[in-house]
Amino acid sequence: MTRASEPSRRAVLAAAVAAAAAGAAGPAAAATPAGSAEAPSSLVDNRAWTSYTDWRSGSAQGTRAVAGVRPGLVIAAPAGTIDYPDPHTGKTATWEYATWTSPVHRLAVPSTEAIASWNADTPVGTWLQVELTGTYSDGTDTPWYVMGRWAAGDQDIRRTSVDDQSDGKSSIWTDTFSIGDAASGLRLVSYRLRLTLYRTPGTRITPTVWRLGAMGSDIPDRFTVPASTPGLAQELGVPRYSQEIHAGQYPEYDNGGEAWCSPTSSQMIIEYWGRKPTAEQLAWVNPDYSDPQVCHAARFTYDYQYAGCGNWPFNAAYAATYKDLQGVVTRLGSLTDLETLIAAGIPAITSQSFLKSELTGAGYGTSGHLMTVIGFTADGDVIANDPASPSDDAVRRVYKRREWENIWLRTKRYNASGKVVSGTGGVCYLYFPAHPSARHCEALAAVGVR
Repeated sequence: MTRASEPSRRAVLAAAVAAAAAGAAGPAAAATPAGSAEAPSSLVDNRAWTSYTDWRSGSAQGTRAVAGVRPGLVIAAPAGTIDYPDPHTGKTATWEYATWTSPVHRLAVPSTEAIASWNADTPVGTWLQVELTGTYSDGTDTPWYVMGRWAAGDQDIRRTSVDDQSDGKSSIWTDTFSIGDAASGLRLVSYRLRLTLYRTPGTRITPTVWRLGAMGSDIPDRFTVPASTPGLAQELGVPRYSQEIHAGQYPEYDNGGEAWCSPTSSQMIIEYWGRKPTAEQLAWVNPDYSDPQVCHAARFTYDYQYAGCGNWPFNAAYAATYKDLQGVVTRLGSLTDLETLIAAGIPAITSQSFLKSELTGAGYGTSGHLMTVIGFTADGDVIANDPASPSDDAVRRVYKRREWENIWLRTKRYNASGKVVSGTGGVCYLYFPAHPSARHCEALAAVGVR
């Protein structure tokens, strides 16, 4: 949950979301579900490279595609070496690197925003960087923007977003590409992604990337959204963890408590899928702390530039460090979309902001908070594992459907001072098996994810 007293990156991004809705370390759509408020395909474009054929497309300098049960991209022979001065450790190290650049993807939805996601293994002595460049609707091009410098661990580099990236038409807000003046009509119409893989010189170790993609969207300006019709009564058995019992823990990872909604939600769904850290991986956590896996998730989603655990792609990438899991960041169009996922056994992590008076039973207000949707009651109300709860036992909540749907999907709202601020427009994280069942695939495809 974003701290109301802090003009955080997420608050800045939220302003960019509302504006949009209104109108380098290396070398440089689905059918509308019944009852849906809006078809996801009309608002959102998802593209991911995951197959052997995908990895053999585009252009490679020192990388190669590997086939197998889970195809991926690895370093074949380094394209060169480069010095990387880590701004968060003050140390400079030399790395071998190799690159892969995707083909141009023309967006089905000319977009005001784009968010990249990746799933990878980075053994000790390796890391990766994801960049995006694109073409605007006026025919000009963006620069290459860094979308993230990432490693699963923190012993080689400190995973980080990169601030102060802009060309006057668009900017990067931590993890999100955003058009600066969407009311002008300017949109991103196509993009390419560039992946740079790094390793310790003279070694044969390599990162392996299994999934790389981006979600582009153009969400309309709205204080309210159409109500969807309830269509499912089902609840998934998702573990319950409170972020609040960790208040004051590990100041170096943003001090626990209200700052840990994202990693706490991520850990709940990771464990729903039957994965969790080993005792050895948790050995660094103070043994007096309950739910040490939540502390672990906070450490390994922490963005050292953002100075918090709420970087959306970093959470998805963390989930994919567990055996045979995938993670993506996307937007959905309605609660009907969430019902489609729940019916197939896929819970979702959703991002929303609201006043205390706008969500009955929450007991708090927030300028940005993540919770896990695990089901729906017979009346269609939302069953959520809300980590902003005083104990693990109190995490399960039932929220009124109409209230919850509106605070999640809107892009504009009024804060406690009566000022117009913004919402996240249906942002969610989806974690699911690397080899999803036919039922999973059908549900994911229905919400635009493949």
